Amino acid sequence: MFNKIRTVVVNFQTPDLLKTAIESYRNFYPTSQITIIDNGSKDNSREVIEMMRRGMPNYTSTLFLDSNIYHGPAMNQAMNEVKEEYVFFLDSDTEIKQGGFLEPMLAELESSVIAYGIGRQITVNKRGFLAETGITILAPAYMMLRRRLYPDFPPFEHHGQPVLKNFIAAQQMGYTLKSFPIENFINHRWRGTASRFGYGLGWRGKIDFILNKLGF
Repeated sequence: MFNKIRTVVVNFQTPDLLKTAIESYRNFYPTSQITIIDNGSKDNSREVIEMMRRGMPNYTSTLFLDSNIYHGPAMNQAMNEVKEEYVFFLDSDTEIKQGGFLEPMLAELESSVIAYGIGRQITVNKRGFLAETGITILAPAYMMLRRRLYPDFPPFEHHGQPVLKNFIAAQQMGYTLKSFPIENFINHRWRGTASRFGYGLGWRGKIDFILNKLGF
């Protein structure tokens, strides 16, 4: 099973959170292949990541980016570089509470040729803000995707919801996003990195926030 899945974790200057995420994941999936992408961190992240790689060298790969290209573009780079059939994205501000989630997620995806992804379904509006009705996407903090389909859709981007355009296009083309209660297995702190460093969206993010508040 594990030769089909690559787990990807993106880090930016939160080595304390990253260490918890990786170590808790390894408690349940010690031989799962993990790629840790560092987004140009200027702290001691590299030292921590290298230490984790040396601890499990056969099952851990690393990618150190020269600068912070932000979370969505780093996810896009992972999708373009990994070779496994499926990619499981795990945010750095997560902690695994119990195992047994990769297996059923993979089985569900493989049960349907039109299934693109699986994870916690959330509903957002056209700007990516949570809404009661609107667009169904998967929470990018913990989701599994069928990699070969990814190039057919817009790439993940620097956005509050980096997966938004990608998932909209996938569903418009007839592919499905399956629901799985991943939140029962993984604790997500939410905004673990953003609470320290922001989203880096600048004026665009502020305009989106204002327009969303005004209902546009």
